[in-house]
Amino acid sequence: MSREDHPVPRDRHGVPEADGAAPQAAPAASGGAADAGPGEPVAGATRDAAPSYAYVPPVRRTVEDELQPRIDALRELIGLSRTRLDGRTLDEAGQVLDAADERGRLSGEHTVVAIAGATGSGKSSLFNALSGAPCSEVAARRPTTSQPVACVWPGDRAGAEALLHRLEISVSRRYAPGTAAGPGGVQGAESDGAPEGGRAGGPAGDHALRGLVLLDLPDHDSAAVGHRDQVDRLLKIVDAVIWVVDPEKYADAVLHERYLRPLAGYAEVTFVVLNQVDRLPGDAADQVVDDLRRLLDEDGLALSEHGEPGATVLALSAATGEGVEELRVALRQFVGERGAAGRRLAADVDAAAERLQPVYVADGQVGLTEQAREDFEERLAEAVGAAATGRAAERDWLRHAERACATPWVRLRNWRADAARRREAAAEGPRGPVTGAATGAATGAGGGQHSEYGQAHVYGQAHVYGRAAESPGASGPFRPAGSANASRASVPSMPSVPSTPSVPSARSVAAASTASASSAASAVSTGSAAQTSRTVTEQAVRAVAGGAARGLPVPWAQAVREAADKGALGLPEALDRAAEAADEALRAGPPAKPRWWTVAAGGQGLLVGLQVLGALWMVGLLCGVDRASGAAGWLPALALVTIGTVGGPALSWLCGVAARGPARRYGQDAERELRAAAAGAGRARVLEPVAAELLRYREVREQYAVAAGA
Repeated sequence: MSREDHPVPRDRHGVPEADGAAPQAAPAASGGAADAGPGEPVAGATRDAAPSYAYVPPVRRTVEDELQPRIDALRELIGLSRTRLDGRTLDEAGQVLDAADERGRLSGEHTVVAIAGATGSGKSSLFNALSGAPCSEVAARRPTTSQPVACVWPGDRAGAEALLHRLEISVSRRYAPGTAAGPGGVQGAESDGAPEGGRAGGPAGDHALRGLVLLDLPDHDSAAVGHRDQVDRLLKIVDAVIWVVDPEKYADAVLHERYLRPLAGYAEVTFVVLNQVDRLPGDAADQVVDDLRRLLDEDGLALSEHGEPGATVLALSAATGEGVEELRVALRQFVGERGAAGRRLAADVDAAAERLQPVYVADGQVGLTEQAREDFEERLAEAVGAAATGRAAERDWLRHAERACATPWVRLRNWRADAARRREAAAEGPRGPVTGAATGAATGAGGGQHSEYGQAHVYGQAHVYGRAAESPGASGPFRPAGSANASRASVPSMPSVPSTPSVPSARSVAAASTASASSAASAVSTGSAAQTSRTVTEQAVRAVAGGAARGLPVPWAQAVREAADKGALGLPEALDRAAEAADEALRAGPPAKPRWWTVAAGGQGLLVGLQVLGALWMVGLLCGVDRASGAAGWLPALALVTIGTVGGPALSWLCGVAARGPARRYGQDAERELRAAAAGAGRARVLEPVAAELLRYREVREQYAVAAGA
């Protein structure tokens, strides 16, 4: 069904134009316009002045220099994308590369131009007018052209045979210009000269058309499906197309919607010819051409106006010969440039790049920002409890300083408490391996030196992922302190992490009631903190993957998320190892004891010596050993005892004050090391795979820019 039933120009909405519109053309002869010959011109259809649709040579681009880099970039683009994009997405681009390789192996001296059109448009008549002989059959029956026909002008070098083989033109349908004596004319065309009948002049002697391979295609709207399939196949591989339209069906919807609009990017290798203008009265041809230009503009087909590159629009009559010479002049220029094949391939690459744009062009700036990296590392530090570990390390250093600078009496009491704990552990029997510094937790005045540190690990670090298991036979997660496994909780890891050994609660040797209550509270806190740490890690991975994928085309955003998810599978184990390494380092205590600890310990020994000396002196006075000194002997003895008794705790307090600064630095170093270990695990497992995907996308984006001619 046609968009127009007659050649009256219409506006964008299909309404006939008002005053000044083109008059209707006379009805076609019975049976419609035919290729068989000219229709009878309408009375008065004379044109004294030159038509306004005269041919103006267009300016065409030179694409040969940039075409090969674009083809190479498209090939590289496909190679880099095969593991990221669906094969069907890349199939069309692969076909373009195959066509470019195939055309490049064939003759570059020949230009393949196809004449296409609807039934009755007069394309076969135009083909015969250009070839100078009735090579293509013209008749009233429809469809007339059932097989493509070729007319080959002799070129400077042989090569048309391979082109015709690619086009699948049978030998019986090949002709040389100026003769229709029979098949095999091509062989004559590729000899040193034209056929005998054309040596003196005419189409065969037109040396400006040397290398032209002109095809007459079947009707694109033929009732025979095989004819339409042949047209569609050949339109994909010819170098240029001459679309022949007639005054009655130039606005046909099938032509514009199925062919001209989708092929708008091929304007530089497209001719649109309005045939049968001899049937239009007066200046109706000018008005129909103007309306045809309007429709082509709506189709998005650039036109060669004002010297700009684009499609060439001409009006002619194949029956009377009017305007045919202008088309021949246009073909001479077109063929003489020897650039049609390159421009066609460039348009193919443009079309492939345009269809690939949604999967390669990002929406704005993409990539991992420094802020996103910092947020990710901060979340991982939170997941492994780096801050809690730093505080525990600071307290641990203070306890080491306290024990080193304590009075001998306090150190003796701590030693006895440690011995009692070891005896209790031996009485309970062998235990399974435990993590955390809680194995060395001590009680007493000095407190367990690692109890708080062990608790920090239970509450914050990665190796407590999972839910604290309840011990059988107990009312809560922990058994009472009096049981064989008192104050011990089993903390299984998540499925992907190896089983984690049990962790005893802090203050494990306290009274039974106190231990039971505190252990139950610790178990609840451990379970919730473990789940929180796992959640924090998952949120960190999702956040960094989402930020990196933001704005990317869907396939590449999916690839970034998959890379992050794959790395996240091993991240808990990596964080576990980082936490255990920090655990081992802190269990060993400070790497080197400060010298002032030794000085303080010596001072404590001196003060204890003074205390003992004063006490012995007082005992001697009580026993009457020093009767001569009398009451005056009590004053120095009392002074020695007082100095030893008060000086020891005072020195311990001063050492505690002096230890705060170094302890803070020690804790900060421990926190920094654990943060660095967690960040390193995150970079290796998540950030680096994500960055690799982003780098691959940048590479393909650069190749796409070259392929698209940007």
